Amino acid sequence: MSFPDIYRVVTGHDENGHAVIIDNSPLKTVVDLEAVPGTRFHEVWNTSKTPAPISASEVDPTLGDVVLPPPQEGTRIRFVDIPPDTQEYLQHGHEKMKDMFSRVGDENLSTVKNDSPHPLMHRTESVDYGIVIEGELTLIVDKDEAVLKPGSVVVQRGTNHAWANRSGKMCRILFILVGGQYDDQLAKAIA
Repeated sequence: MSFPDIYRVVTGHDENGHAVIIDNSPLKTVVDLEAVPGTRFHEVWNTSKTPAPISASEVDPTLGDVVLPPPQEGTRIRFVDIPPDTQEYLQHGHEKMKDMFSRVGDENLSTVKNDSPHPLMHRTESVDYGIVIEGELTLIVDKDEAVLKPGSVVVQRGTNHAWANRSGKMCRILFILVGGQYDDQLAKAIA
């Protein structure tokens, strides 16, 4: 099963301050993750800080390398297509995760160990809103799991987690990632 292409409409301003549409087209950056075949990132937009600068001339911030976490004071919005887990991936996926995470920002994001509940275990210092659009996913954290169906919303708050697709069908989820910062007590506990 493949999902339809994602189109983006971006507004802006002309030189006189009038509102205009500056982009109405398919996404410019769509990336397949080699380490997890079938996984595709669809980069919609991102900001580098808060408050986000708004100007008459804006360079598309999705061009360039794909980075998993948002900037510490910024945001990212992306769709992710996640294929069903395979036995091969579940048994040997942990071997590829450090390399995969280094390609999307930082190999230290991977927290996978030999006894981890899933090979995609990772942690970002961010608040992530995940909205299942189609299909089904299981959110795995250190000591719990939750099954997510279309319309389910996850508020992932800097936790160690993974996304498992046990449904046998593709899943599309929309993520809105907001840069965060652990408080001192929590930072010490998870170090």
